[in-house]
Amino acid sequence: MKILPLQDSIHFENDGSLEFFTVGVGSAFTKKHYQNNMLIVKGKDHVLIDCGTLCPLAFYNYHTSITKVKNFLITHSHADHIGGLEEVALKGRYMTKSKPNMIITNEYKKLLWNQSLRGGNSYGEYSNGEYLQFDDYFNQIKPKKLHLLNRPMWEVSIGSINLKIYRTKHIPDSAGSWKHSFYSIGILVDDILLFPSDTQFDKDLLDSMFEHFPNIEAVFHDCQFFTGGVHASYDELKTLPAEMKKKMILCHYSDKIDTHHPEQDGFYGFAQEGVYYKF
Repeated sequence: MKILPLQDSIHFENDGSLEFFTVGVGSAFTKKHYQNNMLIVKGKDHVLIDCGTLCPLAFYNYHTSITKVKNFLITHSHADHIGGLEEVALKGRYMTKSKPNMIITNEYKKLLWNQSLRGGNSYGEYSNGEYLQFDDYFNQIKPKKLHLLNRPMWEVSIGSINLKIYRTKHIPDSAGSWKHSFYSIGILVDDILLFPSDTQFDKDLLDSMFEHFPNIEAVFHDCQFFTGGVHASYDELKTLPAEMKKKMILCHYSDKIDTHHPEQDGFYGFAQEGVYYKF
């Protein structure tokens, strides 16, 4: 794995290698970083994982329009992961006259539209005598159900990029397992790059993923600096096996990171913002 700096603007094609661009690395309340949204690039294909409130601004400051993104995958419905989608939808319909693709199950499509996007996107006009719907803004790509883990898992390929999507436990804080959690997902990219997105500490999931996919090279893992609540804590992650920790790149962190030294604790380190991780 190599870390490459951003040049003049974000690129959406490359030489065919797998790249993971860190649009942002911060938590929901960060003031020093952009939010934890990531862009996958491989060959002529790309997928943006999450589009939070600050994501369109991040793209602007990276000298790139958010309208260049053609494929979206959303992990859950917190604003730091979906807050930029209203702008994406409106720009697509009224500026570029195009609909981006969204990889999304039928279950989450209903939740995302009815509980989050509908209020800002539905009522601007009538279409065929009805208010606008999800399909007026996005083309749905439905992943196929798999039966590999002891929890729901789906698979989809966007050109050369293979994505395996699996349920996680994030909210509420009292959820004992993914079964008692509101809809949230993580992603495995090309069987080598694991991105659980926002999740509570879930060693069972990590053990299962490394067992089924032994070629995992890196894990971009959610990290907070206190134990409790709806995110994995630094101290909990420190208890993981050494072989797992050394592949773990910590992200979704708060602005106060100078008191922690992840390399000394066996991790790969903190994720850097605005760079390409090339595999």
